[in-house]
Amino acid sequence: MRDRWDDERADVLGERWRACTLHLRPDAVTRRTGVDPQATLVRRVPDPGAPPTRRAVLYLHGFVDYFFHPHVGDALAAAGYDTYALELRDHGRSIRPGRPPNESTDLGVYAEEIDATVRLLRADHDVVILLGHSTGGLIAALWADARRGLGLVDALVLNSPWLDVRGSRYERQLLARAVHAAGRPLPRLKVREIAPHYGQALHRDTGGEWDFDLAWKPHRGFPVRAGFVRAVRAAQARVVRGLAVDVPVLVLASDAAGPHKRAHDALLSTDSVLDPAQIARRAPLLGHDVTYVEVAGGAHDLALSAAPVRERYLREVTDFLAARVPG
Repeated sequence: MRDRWDDERADVLGERWRACTLHLRPDAVTRRTGVDPQATLVRRVPDPGAPPTRRAVLYLHGFVDYFFHPHVGDALAAAGYDTYALELRDHGRSIRPGRPPNESTDLGVYAEEIDATVRLLRADHDVVILLGHSTGGLIAALWADARRGLGLVDALVLNSPWLDVRGSRYERQLLARAVHAAGRPLPRLKVREIAPHYGQALHRDTGGEWDFDLAWKPHRGFPVRAGFVRAVRAAQARVVRGLAVDVPVLVLASDAAGPHKRAHDALLSTDSVLDPAQIARRAPLLGHDVTYVEVAGGAHDLALSAAPVRERYLREVTDFLAARVPG
């Protein structure tokens, strides 16, 4: 398996971070573009003099997203975990010329890079935790359900997972019908664009705290296409039918939803992308051992909330792992 990985190189996050490339099999996009997919694994280098650990956390990002969270790695290191982040094909560091970014018609395709990465981590770690945010949370839940009984991960942590489409029941039914009509015959049909307000509130150049690459995480995102929405709705329908994740699951979300189509003063103290009430309703469907935590004042990405809130989020995660993961 290791011959599918390139040698490590310096990462854009700086000297404490390294990255390597995973070469993946041709996929549906390859057939259209002639360009094979790649994934990228980023890891935090242990602190000098730190005792070795055989415990790891693997982070999965969301849609129009990538890993730019060194403070998360620092907090996990303090709790005794090595931190890794997997950049899925066509996202962030894994975007390749000739392949459209963030485009997929089947969320199951990402199992190839998750499988390869988890098995790589298992070679050097006794405990592996999967931590997914937003779309990455949905992907992580479905992957953990499909791999139950294999002992590949020891717990699942989900930060504002995308378990339902935001909107009224009527709006969601309309979306379902539209996606059913267009998603299969016209998978590349552009159906919407992401509102820029949340990204702008986060970014340092527009008054926020975070300095992320706008080529990898543009404020208006990448085109949201019918095939992708259809894939997400199919995945969410599987959640509704009930999953059977066989490890402890921690689901965390904000305590309030904020308007998602316009700028407002609470963009970073409410979830202005998803609806936490929907997440709370669907969280119990993930498995038999699910803990739900409401994080007051949290942004959509709880790790990017205001300092006191994100510190509480990270404390909830590390306390849960300390209590529920043996070893």
